[in-house]
Amino acid sequence: MTGAEIIMQVLVDEGVDTLFGYSGGAILPAYDALYRHNESCPEDERLRLVVGANEQGAGFMAAGYARASGRVGVLMVTSGPGATNCVTPVRDSMADSVPMVVISGQVARAAIGTDAFQEAPVYNIMGACAKHVFLVEDEQQVEATLRTAFAIARSGRPGPVIVDVPKDVQNYEGVFRGGAYLEFRGYGQRVQELMTELDPSEAEAFYALLGQSKRPLLYVGGGVVAAGAAPELREFANRFSIPVVSTLMGLGGFDTTDPLSLRMLGMHGTAYGNYAVLDCDFLIAVGARFDDRVVGNVAKFAPGAKIAHFDIDPAEIGKVKTVAWSHVGDAKVALGQLLDAADAAFKPDFGPWVRRCAKLKRAHRLRYATKKAEIQPEFVIDTLNQLTRGDAVVCTGVGQHQMFSALYFDFREPRTFLTSGCMGTMGFGLPSAIGAQLACPDRLVIDVDGDGSMRMNIGELETAVTYGVPIKVLLLNNRADGMVWQWQDIYYGRRFSGTDKTARTKDFVKEAQANGFQFARRVTSKAQVRRALKNWLAFDGPAFLEVMTDRDAYVYPMVGPGLGYQDMDLGPNITGRDVR
Repeated sequence: MTGAEIIMQVLVDEGVDTLFGYSGGAILPAYDALYRHNESCPEDERLRLVVGANEQGAGFMAAGYARASGRVGVLMVTSGPGATNCVTPVRDSMADSVPMVVISGQVARAAIGTDAFQEAPVYNIMGACAKHVFLVEDEQQVEATLRTAFAIARSGRPGPVIVDVPKDVQNYEGVFRGGAYLEFRGYGQRVQELMTELDPSEAEAFYALLGQSKRPLLYVGGGVVAAGAAPELREFANRFSIPVVSTLMGLGGFDTTDPLSLRMLGMHGTAYGNYAVLDCDFLIAVGARFDDRVVGNVAKFAPGAKIAHFDIDPAEIGKVKTVAWSHVGDAKVALGQLLDAADAAFKPDFGPWVRRCAKLKRAHRLRYATKKAEIQPEFVIDTLNQLTRGDAVVCTGVGQHQMFSALYFDFREPRTFLTSGCMGTMGFGLPSAIGAQLACPDRLVIDVDGDGSMRMNIGELETAVTYGVPIKVLLLNNRADGMVWQWQDIYYGRRFSGTDKTARTKDFVKEAQANGFQFARRVTSKAQVRRALKNWLAFDGPAFLEVMTDRDAYVYPMVGPGLGYQDMDLGPNITGRDVR
């Protein structure tokens, strides 16, 4: 087999059913092998190819596919600009622990280092962004390298792996051995160590801390979703009646409609969730990394609480906050073992604390301006949530619409909220929704976007139509880069530098129509919102709805830079308290 044919066979062996990418000179042998593979096998065994408008969009499709399914997303691009266009989705996936394999073409080995046409130092560039990078210099190692890339991408703390394959290596002919892997003794040992069982003494120490607590709080991050640990988390929270707050990436790991849920914490977390963090005396962090958007002022975060921390990455333990107890390992395994280790006689009474948190939810619930004539974005999301009832996969761009989605949608299951967390990458929403819909063809997939984020990868509207991907695109258009606009208003003396989009002339509805959307409409009044959303949801195929929203609708709560939860700005509508 040729090196290119070996690549296709490994993809088949790894259970890949969908490839995202864009062709070009240095990856032509692989794309030709893909064509020949699909010609030679039954339709149900073919590798589906989805070609984006550009490599960044294709990369976010692969990421959306991975985030929605839990499987490894696969991206195949050419050398030079093809590979460098993937830097952002690769870094985005690394930051949010998303498993992805990127196969990039490279100039022939003899030409590497000569500034050949479309040559780029992919190994050097991606080394700072990815979990691992391979440059296949030995033509006999194509199979083992690619198979190992999948193993690394999905094991331990997931992440993106790059396999840079020179064109002459793709054209090489050799024997396909089947089952070959590279030996990564150190990495394999570390992964094995991370899967160690929870020691009985560890469990005993944890329950001793829990037994001393009167106000425990579970702080849940994306690691719960990545590990598939949601069932264990829910059993643990409900067995001991412990309230739960979630990070942006952890939404869906615990049902937000559960009475114990306090929804999201952090810079734009709920007031009641943040108050619970201030009030708790034992914070149990599971698969969360004490990110700056969660913690804010480190000294003021959970000031009276002892901290327990579960994480698969030992580097996260004690990185930001000192902990009283920790366990490095898989969250699903650890929580399961912790449940098994619980003494039947251990029945702490956290009833007063649970009732106190319920009172916080009632007193400091989310509120927004309901009497203004302009359409409020919160009203749109709230109305859509009433229609979908938490039964949708929601993807977002980045900005105010992202935070409104996190606050006002219900997320009842893992992998139903897909967003760019750590990197905060505008342009993520639309292509990730395409990838998510291809991964979950029977689910309702919604992209909630802003006019700024939408412009970033707007060419992928055509991709949705080309491949018949029935995503529902909701554009909340406030004619501004809303989140930055909000900061400029509050902290920069209303100097709206570079964020005012009122002079832009793009007609997004016509844009959607030009890209083939048969349903493309605009809403300009509150009275139209509910009916328009119903018609949009009911349309059989890709559908686009633009809602013109109030530019002065800001995201609250908001914890300003350098401040703690004690200093939350709750805006004009949410009721605050005298912080104790």
